[in-house]
Amino acid sequence: MSTVYTFSARTLRGEVLGLERYRGKVLLIVNTASECGFTPQYAGLQRLHEQFAARGFEVLGFPCNQFGKQEPGDAAQIGSFCEKNFGVTFPMFEKVDVKGPGAHPLFGFLSAERRGIFGTKAIKWNFTKFLIGRDGTVLKRYGPKTPPEAITADIERLL
Repeated sequence: MSTVYTFSARTLRGEVLGLERYRGKVLLIVNTASECGFTPQYAGLQRLHEQFAARGFEVLGFPCNQFGKQEPGDAAQIGSFCEKNFGVTFPMFEKVDVKGPGAHPLFGFLSAERRGIFGTKAIKWNFTKFLIGRDGTVLKRYGPKTPPEAITADIERLL
């Protein structure tokens, strides 16, 4: 059985990080963007991170420029924006594609494991969220309109 632990990604600092590092934690993996109508969700994601990190929870942010070119910055600009505007301290990764032939393998796996509304596989917009159990399996998918606060009860159940 495949899990998110079989994947790796580059951090904003350019370091390759295996998701094996997060084994045993509950994860919320999110494709993000700095110039999107949903960008204020960074604040809610940071609150979740602060509220639950000590209990074994991590938010992992993956910037993406595929939707309306709403993440035009480079790694340094993305990191600075997130820290300055939303105080983001959760792990952020380099910009990736989340759909199509160039999609990062992690997002191919996530979208195959938990389909979206109407059974669609493709991620349709920024701030699609995937809740991962402590065993690395994909448990739930949330659309961009689901604010981070609405996921609190699901996270609580897993912790």
